Amino acid sequence: MKNKVYIILLTLFCACLSACHDTYVPKPRGYYRIAIPEAKYERWEGIWNETNKTFDAYPYAFGGSKNAVYIPRKEKGEKYWLDIYYPTFDVTIHCSYKPINNNLRELSDDAQEFVFNHATKASAIPEQGFANPDANVYGVFFHLMGNTASPFQFYLTDSTANFFRGAVYFNCTPNQDSLAPIIDYIQLDIRNLMESFAWQ
Repeated sequence: MKNKVYIILLTLFCACLSACHDTYVPKPRGYYRIAIPEAKYERWEGIWNETNKTFDAYPYAFGGSKNAVYIPRKEKGEKYWLDIYYPTFDVTIHCSYKPINNNLRELSDDAQEFVFNHATKASAIPEQGFANPDANVYGVFFHLMGNTASPFQFYLTDSTANFFRGAVYFNCTPNQDSLAPIIDYIQLDIRNLMESFAWQ
């Protein structure tokens, strides 16, 4: 009888020990859900100057997001520079404008140099040409893939008088996985900007 009890207890003890050896499976990293607003656009042509009570027209216009704030950027000796800021995402498209004075090659080389400064962090930098002959707008769109500080850069020109450049920057540590919904949203806005862009 004692042997039966001993065998039963030993069996239960072994069963308990074997039941405690669960295989640990790490959970995948999760990210906060990001609420993406509906994309809505309106024509953007310049800035209302509250001080002078006048409208400052810019030499370019485009279909701008209604979810962004348009802030003139003051740079020494430069005019018509603009920051397109998305307060919901804390991301900015920094835009610069330069008149062309027989220096189109220099301006386009500078724009490409800004792009390839991120080459060490980028896993790939595909570029796509852009042309809208009806509006006399031509340019290049760069997608900097990977954990780069700037996921998109682009430039637009009429080849003779105007040169416009844009670069997207997040105000946080770049992480392509967690920022993917915002990156997709901003890409659509940039493509809309380029397709609706016009010189004034």
